[in-house]
Amino acid sequence: MSIVANFDLVKGDLDAIKGREIAAPEFKVPMIKRPSGSALDAFMGWRRENGRVGVRNHVVLLPLDDLSNAACEAVANNVKGTLAIPHAYGRLQFGEDLEVHFRTLIGTGSNPNVAAVVVIGIEEGWTKRVVDGIAKTGKPVVGFGIEGHGDIATIAKASYVAKEFLQWATELPREQCGIEDLWISTKCGESDTTTGLSSCPTVGNMYDKWIPRGVYGVFGETSEITGAEHLCKARAATPEVGERWYKMWKAYQDDVIEAHKTDDLSDSQPTKGNIAGGLTTIEEKALGNLEKIGRECKFIDILEPAEAPKSGPGLYYMDTSSAAAECVTLMAAGGYVIHTFPTGQGNVIGNPIVPVIKITGNPKTMRTMPEHIDVDVSGILRRDMTIPEAGDALIQNIVRTANGRLTAAEALGHREFSMTKLYRSA
Repeated sequence: MSIVANFDLVKGDLDAIKGREIAAPEFKVPMIKRPSGSALDAFMGWRRENGRVGVRNHVVLLPLDDLSNAACEAVANNVKGTLAIPHAYGRLQFGEDLEVHFRTLIGTGSNPNVAAVVVIGIEEGWTKRVVDGIAKTGKPVVGFGIEGHGDIATIAKASYVAKEFLQWATELPREQCGIEDLWISTKCGESDTTTGLSSCPTVGNMYDKWIPRGVYGVFGETSEITGAEHLCKARAATPEVGERWYKMWKAYQDDVIEAHKTDDLSDSQPTKGNIAGGLTTIEEKALGNLEKIGRECKFIDILEPAEAPKSGPGLYYMDTSSAAAECVTLMAAGGYVIHTFPTGQGNVIGNPIVPVIKITGNPKTMRTMPEHIDVDVSGILRRDMTIPEAGDALIQNIVRTANGRLTAAEALGHREFSMTKLYRSA
């Protein structure tokens, strides 16, 4: 049996579908709007059914669980141009762990960079929960359960639908949108002494310029704020938000790190790469991390992992791991469509649905790993580039990326996607 939402042409029991019996869907194509504005005030994006704007146009094959990865990858092999997102976990989770799992999957399918979704799960109940969650956006989404049908029949049925979704999505036109339609996340990785001096302040300068213009922003990495928690708390928009943030940070320290550490965090925070790059303490790393929110921005609310913001435009804090793939996955599930990633030693992270823009101020990284870097701000350290100039260079790259230019991670095929797991499965 199939689970169908927002796709009127696919009804009832899809076991009867054979050959080419599915007609081409007749979705209404939106009109192109062209508001006035400079090249850096607008970009060409896809406005989705719920009003959000995407900068990519993926048709995603989303497995509910690890058992369904093979079926999704088989459909992607059958239908070129679709995107399977395999992942671990999905069975025997419970409590908040299960809620994070569902928020991440539903948020991934709901992201505006995704045009349509085919969900495949081992059984239909949880598959339907993900389908129903994505369906609230209004985008086309269909789900299939493997139990009682097997892989081959499920793959065949899902392939027919994925092919129709893909052809429909390829005809969706871009429309010109204002920068206030952009949701931009940030997380740094493989940090060193150059990161807090150049690439992180570059992102902060971008936020200082664009958050007042109505852009949504988000930062996180809860363990990486350690040692600068008093500074982060002070950057909250109100004392009440600051107190809620501190309570969240303290719970992470007490209930996760202190409760489960076997020695200390010296092998994790800072990492071996951080230490090799000159960051000898977590406090030094935290101070560099906070440079990503600029000089003027204050965060207006805090978000659970993979939670979408509900308080309007502005800067948010998301409670996330500091691990690159986990953090970017959670922020993408929160609805952010472009990720800015400062790096010192050279992190190669990408994401399946969100373009990840890599920024570095390390001249050595530009010499040894230039194919991974999108914005070179090493001029800051040579004193032939100012931080405001670097912020402008990042803004230009964001607009180019929003208009369709592939990031280095996209061009090199980096599609890291990692589910966050809070505790052992039952």
